[in-house]
Amino acid sequence: MTTLLDGYREHIVAAHKQPLFLLLVGFITSFVFIRFSVRMIRAQVRWWPGNVTPGGLHIHHMVFGLGFLLVGGVGVFATYGGHPWIDWFGLVFGIGCGLVLDEFALILHLDDVYWSEQGRKSVDAVIFGILFTALLLVGYVPLGVVPGQETRWGLITVISVNALASVISLIKGKLWTGLLGIMVPGLSWIGAVRLARPSSPWARWRYAKRPRRRARALRRERRLHRRADRARTWLFDLIAGAPDKVSANHPAAHRVAERMAARATAHLDAHAARALARRQARLADRRSAAAAGAAEGGAYGAGGSGPGRSHGARQRRRTVRAGRSRTYAVRPTGVERRSERHLQLRTRTRRIHR
Repeated sequence: MTTLLDGYREHIVAAHKQPLFLLLVGFITSFVFIRFSVRMIRAQVRWWPGNVTPGGLHIHHMVFGLGFLLVGGVGVFATYGGHPWIDWFGLVFGIGCGLVLDEFALILHLDDVYWSEQGRKSVDAVIFGILFTALLLVGYVPLGVVPGQETRWGLITVISVNALASVISLIKGKLWTGLLGIMVPGLSWIGAVRLARPSSPWARWRYAKRPRRRARALRRERRLHRRADRARTWLFDLIAGAPDKVSANHPAAHRVAERMAARATAHLDAHAARALARRQARLADRRSAAAAGAAEGGAYGAGGSGPGRSHGARQRRRTVRAGRSRTYAVRPTGVERRSERHLQLRTRTRRIHR
């Protein structure tokens, strides 16, 4: 215990990192407490108090988290960051961070998805926040530099390269490698040089014109990452609880299906409206062109050599230019048809008499 206290005084208090340390403590404590609370409420334990519902309105713990964030942030400015107020307000601010990020998925989707698959984004956000705060706590420069001391440029370079490798790992779809690589420098470097996951932004940007590399990424995804995903799902179920298995007849499933159908219908309606607008524009262009041709034809109609000549004249002109002989389909008149019938009757009568 004495060794721990001495290390705390040397690395935390003497390095002016106690407010950040208390923020991290409040962050982790509030997240663990609220997850334990909601799991007790979900299990309907009698001895644990339930949800806060004044007047029948369910108040999410995100609302209390926003209150803690406001008190902590405004309090630091109101006290000019002096001691010991900054330490206490840092603790309050950390509590607010844990309560708000625990419902990050609700804020993102604007829907109560706490116990669904989409709710797993809250756990990702909390883990990322804790790791980032821990990185700020253990970092030396430029975040923990003390004026008057010598700057260690080698350490700055290592931290910068590690941060860049962590960002590349996250872009490649390796969430846990990038997050844990913030604390373990070599881990993020391995994730940055290996193949990206097929569904990651890096694969969409870089593997679109490289089919062999994309095929390798797909094979690796089928062989390795499915096991890692099962392990991650087991860990998330242990930390935050398993999501609800919603059946097809559940009202929530019907609401999701209705929202998806409404979006698809709106997309189809917009596509049909755009097609109708294009069709009407083409018809209007044709009508305007026909009106212009008729006007020009009226101007040239007297000479018979303008654009207003008939379709038959234009057809005959194209035939002559092509070098083909002109043929005209002449229909027999009524007199000619009667004469032809009379001739046929006389011929038949002569054959009968013979």
